[in-house]
Amino acid sequence: MNLRSAWLAVTGQTRSDTRVAPLGALTPVSPVASRSGIMPGSADGKLRISGFTMAGTTAMGATVYPGRAVVQGTDSQGAYPVALTQSVALTFADGHGTYGRIDLVVIRVYDNEYDASGRTEAAVEVVRGTPSATPAVPAAPPLSLPLYTVAVPAGTSAGTGGINWTTALVGLRTATVAVGGILPVTTDTALGAYPGQYRDIAGGLERWDGTAWLPYPAKPVWQDWTPVWTTATGAALPSFGDASITARYIQQGPTVHLDFSITFGASTNFGPGASVSDNWRFTLPVKAASLTRCIGFAELNATTVNRAVARVRLTSTSFFELELSSGMPGAVPVSASGLTDALTPWTWAAGHTISGSGTYEAAK
Repeated sequence: MNLRSAWLAVTGQTRSDTRVAPLGALTPVSPVASRSGIMPGSADGKLRISGFTMAGTTAMGATVYPGRAVVQGTDSQGAYPVALTQSVALTFADGHGTYGRIDLVVIRVYDNEYDASGRTEAAVEVVRGTPSATPAVPAAPPLSLPLYTVAVPAGTSAGTGGINWTTALVGLRTATVAVGGILPVTTDTALGAYPGQYRDIAGGLERWDGTAWLPYPAKPVWQDWTPVWTTATGAALPSFGDASITARYIQQGPTVHLDFSITFGASTNFGPGASVSDNWRFTLPVKAASLTRCIGFAELNATTVNRAVARVRLTSTSFFELELSSGMPGAVPVSASGLTDALTPWTWAAGHTISGSGTYEAAK
């Protein structure tokens, strides 16, 4: 029978039945297999992966400290839970006379039912590398979980001072968590297991969307936006024509930042500007939560001499107007006060510009 259960049959439950059943299901990598790795967490809550840490303790020896892990075999084998409850000492062979080598420390599971090894146990082992002018990490044995590499220089022995433990160790440990848990990783190129899976990496969260790991929450990006240009009454509407418009915004939670620059062109229609009903209005990229007297400032340029500053003012939750808030460095024949229109603060023409920025609270 292919359907295998654990803790159900009165007799006949096999060891592999127990391993393959989803008791305390971990991060999946297939419909029936789990991600190999070490269980994260520590007594002080500071270490991302605290189990199976290793440190040099003698000239040619190191100690691996307690931890819990899961080593996944084939789908039919299931996942092997292992626990090291007492520290274990490892001894490394002396270095080669001419070349250095790299040794690999692993958790290895032996299961005679599948590997004909004559052994049924788990062990922490050293896989000795091959001495070479350019030493490489040896391949991990079947059904094993790499923990560390150890660089053993040529001629190293207890009599020569031993392994330099401050530089020899390179950590390879990876974590695994219960399904739905947030997986702590440092560098990890593995694909996600399912859409909606989360991981903690480089000080931030990422979410697997079924194709790629993406920052979570999604990092805001600047987006293009073209303001709609109207007047207070909507009559005799102005139009940009061949004006050059650069307008962008970014939203971070409830906060919106906007930036815009307009250079009017030869075919720009500025509207009549004959009354207050012709005051210019520009739509916001995102609706505002409320009216705000000033969300930013804009620079109005006719020439290098004729310049003015205007407040970017919300007169609606959907648009802003430009309210003159300064005198001008050059003499002009019109008043530099009130809300900007076709005749304020001067008679607008091709080549004149408006550049501004602002920040406001977005509507919920």
